[in-house]
Amino acid sequence: MISSEGSKRQCALELEALPSRIQQVRRIVAAQLRYWRLDPLTDPTLLGITELLGNVHRHARPDKRCSVELSFASGWLTVAVSDNDPRLPRVREFEPLATCGRGLAMVVSMSDSWGTETLNDGGKVVWFTLRAEAPVSPRAMTEQVSAAVVRKVAPRTLPVLPETPEAWPPVLDRLVPAAAEPVLV
Repeated sequence: MISSEGSKRQCALELEALPSRIQQVRRIVAAQLRYWRLDPLTDPTLLGITELLGNVHRHARPDKRCSVELSFASGWLTVAVSDNDPRLPRVREFEPLATCGRGLAMVVSMSDSWGTETLNDGGKVVWFTLRAEAPVSPRAMTEQVSAAVVRKVAPRTLPVLPETPEAWPPVLDRLVPAAAEPVLV
């Protein structure tokens, strides 16, 4: 479901948290963020969603059914993942080289805020927020990129070679056969 009420935008997906579905959700969310012109939030959003859906896949009981909700209002993107398991996650301490148990800690570190809530039906929701810069219109973005290119890229000029091969720099003797005629531009 996608909704745009006034300045608030929403998108919700229901799924079973299986690895193949998680990849599909990542693609859908990335496309939705592009549509909302929130491209700078794509990487942290996808990281957070991947970690939260991975937790549902690994830990949720009795099933892996869940929903992902995105909402954007007043410059804040809120991402919420809810499932049917009443157990609330906790941030664990982990070793620096640990390969598991770091997901929620990563969500906490990359988000502006996060939290959990129990639901009346016995499940829970885990959410995080990201602050967004004002969306940039495609025209303004094109103008910004064009201005940056003009400022940073100097025009290339071709070297002017003398007309006779005898006057060429020594390095050109190795690159151009002696019988070759010079190419004048």
